[in-house]
Amino acid sequence: MKKTVLLIFAFLVNIVFINAQEDLALVNDNGQYGYINKAGEMVINPQFPKAGNFSEGLAAAMRNKKWGFIDTSGKWVFDPIYDKVKAFNSGYALVLSDKRWNYMDKKGVILNTPIKEKYYDFNDGVAFYTADKKVGLINTKGEVVLEPTYDVIKPFVKGHARVRIEKSWGMINKAGKLIVPVEYTDIGDYNKKGVVGKKGESFGIIVKGEFNIISDTNKVWDFNDNSKLTYARRDKKVGFINNQGEWIIQPSFDKVRAFSNGLAPVHNDKKWGYINEKGDQVIDFLFVDAETFGANGLAPIKEKKLWGFIDKSGKMVIPAEYVITAAGLGLFKKNNQKGFHNGVARVKYKKTWGFINEKGSPIGGKWYDNVENFSK
Repeated sequence: MKKTVLLIFAFLVNIVFINAQEDLALVNDNGQYGYINKAGEMVINPQFPKAGNFSEGLAAAMRNKKWGFIDTSGKWVFDPIYDKVKAFNSGYALVLSDKRWNYMDKKGVILNTPIKEKYYDFNDGVAFYTADKKVGLINTKGEVVLEPTYDVIKPFVKGHARVRIEKSWGMINKAGKLIVPVEYTDIGDYNKKGVVGKKGESFGIIVKGEFNIISDTNKVWDFNDNSKLTYARRDKKVGFINNQGEWIIQPSFDKVRAFSNGLAPVHNDKKWGYINEKGDQVIDFLFVDAETFGANGLAPIKEKKLWGFIDKSGKMVIPAEYVITAAGLGLFKKNNQKGFHNGVARVKYKKTWGFINEKGSPIGGKWYDNVENFSK
């Protein structure tokens, strides 16, 4: 009997844990904000005049013109007593009370820091620390990781950040260690395949400390995680290169987007189609606009003024009857991908917003004034 009771208890605890980890999406329904799950069910009823996306299990919400934080059940974890708040990141949220900003952890404990000027959000375990017009870093213990040294530090991407002294750029890691010397005219975001750099008028890829110059190039875009190739422009045409700076697909397109799932959107003669990583045309130039393929093998394409979705053979799977945008505020996300994310896509149908599944059906069968991407 005791064993049965324990098993039931463990099962119930497991359900609670799973629900606590559930992705929720912020929705605006007639001017009030609430949250739905991926089945389209309303989990937290619309009741807030303003609210934010979930981050690290908590979401900012407003009541009586004050801000607090709720959990995924809608329960107030921190009562709405703050003038302003920002989302939790690295275990801390910025909260404003009595004209003073502070870092607060999930127990409500305020972090002691040496900051005397502007407060910045934590990102990837560090936050900017400014003094005497220079920028350094602190960690989540409030300790100085890097004394204010640089004129500019850009947000961290994959544990690395671009830094500038006067007109020269380099790159540091979260420990404040310089990993790319401050000697470049410009520099891109970090990727393990390589970092795009510019010295004088020469563009190239920085790999293991070496600057691989790309011949006859006047612009290079950052690598992403979905391909060994990125794109570059020679004169007015765009093609694809590897991290050694070698042209793999010669520049012959007016515009391109990144490879994903083995295919890349390319544009010529006012139409978009798709090529593979050998440069072979796989899907004809048929579309007014086209985006990259998602992990599910579907890509958004535009016919006339509206968007639908095709599969990798070019077959129309979901009719072109929607508006799409890269949803969410994603403070530190560049090039936020449009289309499907984890089985759903944020779309606008006529004048209302919602999510469709991979069959093109609206989840929950309901549309809203606005929706944001799922988060937790």
